[in-house]
Amino acid sequence: VRAETALAAPADADPARLRDWARELRGTGPVPSPDDLVDDDELLGIDVELAVTRTSLRCRLGPLAPIAARTAIGCGLAGYASLALGVGRPYWALVTAASLYQANVTLTWNRGVQRVVGNIVGVLAFAALVPLAHLAPAALVLVCLALNFGAEALISRNYWLGSVCVTPMALLITEFARAQDPARLVTERLADTAVGAVVGFAAAIAVTNRRAGDRLEDALTAVERAGEHTARLLADRQPAPGALESARRALAGALVELRATADAASGEWWQRALPEERVVTAEQSGHRTLAATVRRRGLLLDRDAKARAEDVRG
Repeated sequence: VRAETALAAPADADPARLRDWARELRGTGPVPSPDDLVDDDELLGIDVELAVTRTSLRCRLGPLAPIAARTAIGCGLAGYASLALGVGRPYWALVTAASLYQANVTLTWNRGVQRVVGNIVGVLAFAALVPLAHLAPAALVLVCLALNFGAEALISRNYWLGSVCVTPMALLITEFARAQDPARLVTERLADTAVGAVVGFAAAIAVTNRRAGDRLEDALTAVERAGEHTARLLADRQPAPGALESARRALAGALVELRATADAASGEWWQRALPEERVVTAEQSGHRTLAATVRRRGLLLDRDAKARAEDVRG
């Protein structure tokens, strides 16, 4: 414990803090509450940032370029690979590849696993439902409606469960034109899913996003500059009208951009070490500064209200 404490603690740490670290390492210290982990100012700043996130519509093409390149290359190669293998419906492979791509490689891998597992389970569901759907045209329609309802209810909450409903629905829809061989449909769906997932993920690996680290550095610099500017306005007793509100919005927008950039960069491969500690420090400082602006704005509003009340009484 002494060795681990010495490695974790800074050189100028006081003895009381060292004892606290030792208790934390042993697991004998008190269990921290949420209020101990994050203070009220930081929570208020996070709320302000989330409000900006919900209303922000800004979109830049630079960060989207690697995803666009991966999608174009992966979908094209998946379609050609399915055609080369002689699979009956190559567009299923293309759709599978297109559904994989997320903000980074890690999320793309997770989506690929969900897609494959969901399709496999969905194919088994199709094998169980197809005899019922063949009883009558009305039964086919009702089964497709039920699967469509399940897909709409689940796809935004859990992708692989949504895929379990989408897969048998897509296979049953082909029955509307004419009755088809279920075994052939199952084989083609599994083959196209495998081709689309493998080729699509290979394209995500091949097209690297090496500028993610540079964008993170730029986002960090923007947050630090916006925080310093806002802090200077907070120190001023009478800032220019609208200056503090403009600075608050700029800082909140910079924090939103920093979090999105950090999330994208953290899941990319072939990256240099990211300044994670600097990101956390910048976010904590930015949230506290946002909280200070909100509190300052509230105090100013209260002061103006009192002044108006005194004018009315006068």
